[in-house]
Amino acid sequence: MVASMAASILRLSPPYCNTLFAGDKFVRAIPNFRRMTTSASAYKKLLTVGTKIIAVGRNYAAHAKELGNAVPKEPVLFLKPTSSYLEDGGKIQVPEPLEALDHEVELAVVIGQRARDVPEANAMDYVGGYALALDMTAREIQSTAKSAGLPWSVAKGQDTFTPISSIVPTSMLPDPHNVELWLKVDGELRQKGSTSDMIFKIPFLISHISSMFTLLEGDVILTGTPKGVGPVKIGQKIEAGITGLFDMHFDVERRHRIKH
Repeated sequence: MVASMAASILRLSPPYCNTLFAGDKFVRAIPNFRRMTTSASAYKKLLTVGTKIIAVGRNYAAHAKELGNAVPKEPVLFLKPTSSYLEDGGKIQVPEPLEALDHEVELAVVIGQRARDVPEANAMDYVGGYALALDMTAREIQSTAKSAGLPWSVAKGQDTFTPISSIVPTSMLPDPHNVELWLKVDGELRQKGSTSDMIFKIPFLISHISSMFTLLEGDVILTGTPKGVGPVKIGQKIEAGITGLFDMHFDVERRHRIKH
């Protein structure tokens, strides 16, 4: 029973269905509730220790073109608050007066140690693990902001706008530049693409970003999304995953303001 509980947290695909990542090591799912609790709590570390989310825009040429944007000559970066995280199984909230948000599935790089002015040659030494994330986007708000030359924060950083999986160790993604990401809405495949199509690879991104922002343990880099982004409406369901590894699920609902 404990093994099945462990698998359900990440919905891991074989041969990983009996393992979880806890901190900096694997914890095998065994009939010991205390160890099970510790391994599950590793996910919380991502939400509480990291100080920022650095997102990379237009890092897949086909995605840049589908939105009518030029392919960038250097990374397009923007920040998202960690308060926008949403755990697997949570509910993505669409704020008034919007009726939909755009989905963007991305490989997330989780930083494992403090990084400042990191050389590209050893940048991968600073990767503590990986996750799958969605960069939910209020496209109408973003388009208005872009046309006025304003920041994208409101379009990208609201509560629940960064649904994210638990962390998996680097050993489970030995080649992060050759994994397939996919996303479905109500069972319909919307996005499917390989990280091999990234314009700027992970070592370059870590080196480039750390030359401007000190990266701390738990910080997350969202590495961009493949083509196929589009709207998801209130009442629909999102399923996303890394092929052969795991998947995650979210419902989409209307956000209701808290009454005080």
